[in-house]
This record gives sequence, C-alpha cells and structure tokens, in this order.
Amino acid sequence: MAQRYGGKYSPDGNSDEAAKPRGTFDGARVEPAGARANVMFVPAIPLVFMSINDGAIGMSLGLVAAGLLTGAALLLREGLRAEAAFNARKVARRPAFPRKMAASLLTGIGVGIAAFRNDYLDAEVAGQVSLIAPVLFGAAGTALHALAFGIDPMSNKGMEGVDTFQQDRVARVVDEAEAYLDAMTEAVKRAKNRQVEARVERFQTTARDLFRTVEEDPRDLSGARKYLTVYLRGARDATVKFADFYSRSRDEKALADYVALLDDLEQNFAARTQKMLLDDRSDLTVEIDVLRDRLQREGVRLD
Repeated sequence: MAQRYGGKYSPDGNSDEAAKPRGTFDGARVEPAGARANVMFVPAIPLVFMSINDGAIGMSLGLVAAGLLTGAALLLREGLRAEAAFNARKVARRPAFPRKMAASLLTGIGVGIAAFRNDYLDAEVAGQVSLIAPVLFGAAGTALHALAFGIDPMSNKGMEGVDTFQQDRVARVVDEAEAYLDAMTEAVKRAKNRQVEARVERFQTTARDLFRTVEEDPRDLSGARKYLTVYLRGARDATVKFADFYSRSRDEKALADYVALLDDLEQNFAARTQKMLLDDRSDLTVEIDVLRDRLQREGVRLD
C-alpha cells in the first residue's frame, strides 16, 4: 500500500531533533545611532575654531551656532535609539518628545545663525546685513535633516483595545528590567572576557523575548513579574560580583559557575515564555470553539 511520505523536511512533517541553541549573534541589536548620526557632531568643531578670532559678536554667534548643532546631534542620537526601540516592539507608545524633529529644527537654527555670522562679518565692509540668506540656509538645513533622518513615530502601535492602565504598569516593569540588563552589560565589560560578554548578550536576547510577550498581553505580567524584577535583579548583582572578582583573580571556577548560572536563567526564562505562549494559544482555541458553537446555533455549519 502506498504511504504518504513524511519527515522533518516535509511541509507538515515534524522533527524529533531538539531545538538548536541560539547562535552568538542571534537577536543581536545594531546600534541605531551609527556613523551617519555621529558625523553630525563634526560641523560644530571647525565652526568653533573659525570663530575664535572674529571678535566678541562673531565669536559669540559662532559658539551659539556650534552649541545648537551639537545639541541637535545629541537629540538625533537619542531619537534614533527611541525609534529603534519603538520599531522592535509590537505594542508601543509613540515617543513623548519628538527628538528627531527637534534635532532638525535645532540644526536649521544653527545653520541659520552660522550663515548670519558670515553675513555680519562681511557686512562690516559692505555696510549692510541681510536676513534672507540665513533664513533660506536655515530652512534648507531643517528640510535636508528631516529628509535624511526622517521624523519621529507620531502614533501608538498595537494599542487598539489595550487597557492603558495595565500597559503603563507593564511599561514601568519592562523599563526597570531593561535597566537591569544594561547594568549587566556594563558590569561584565570589566571582566574583559569576550566569550562571557557574548554569553550575557545571548541571555539578554532570551529575556527580551519574555519582555515582548508580556508587552503583547499585559495579563501575563502577574506571572512574569518575579522574572522581570527579582530574577533580573539577582542576575545583575551576580554579574557585578563576578566581574569584580574575575577581573582580579581570573578564576576559571568562578567563570564556570557564572556561565552555569546564565544557562539556568536562560532555560527558566525560555520556559516561562513558552508557557505564556501556550496559554495564549489555549485562549485562542477557546475563542474559536465558542465562535463555532454560536455559528452552529445560528444554523451555520462549518465542515
């Protein structure tokens, strides 16, 4: 008798092999504020040196313009990071302060003041100062900056039908948990061991999977709170103590114990995430069954 072929490579086949562990760079995050954002700090540097010998008014205008351009670069960097965090989440609020748009505005003002400074220095000979060119340069700088880097997210994402009070609670807990992960990253650098740093990053990826699951369904917060607070606080404290001790002693036993701790934490976080996903699937199954029963009572049969 003919038998239908099945196996792990079939469309509906299942594999008996265990899931492969995460790779070192699985879930790695690229720094949103890369070279194109950092280069925006450069224009202020020559402007400062060019303004030193231009007299009191010329120097003041140059320094003000340089300060505005530097502030715009800082706002741009933070705006890009906020936008990346917004895009990484399925449920997110728009940034409270439009940093990228403010950076575009400050850039335009800084460019306009720098142009006015040049016109003022030339006007000492020509005898007149025009505001037309500075305004045009400033408007062009604002527009080009906005075109190059875009604007901030202007609306919430995935917030339809979500209890805002519960979402705010989740946001506070997740922000606290992210602070613990950032502290772990800074602490483990003192150990000066790239393999350990990569291992911490892998655990953080698993932890962030739990964050995203809780954000998508705030009802899961009660069951996951101890993971996001107690366990991560303990992981941070253990990382700080390990980094301080290992940087002095290079004790391989301490290294092995710390890696084993990360293994245990990662397994527990992954298991908790999987349990919440299964609970969500069970809720979906219940909703589908209820809908089928209602349709059948209305005389609609689903084959």
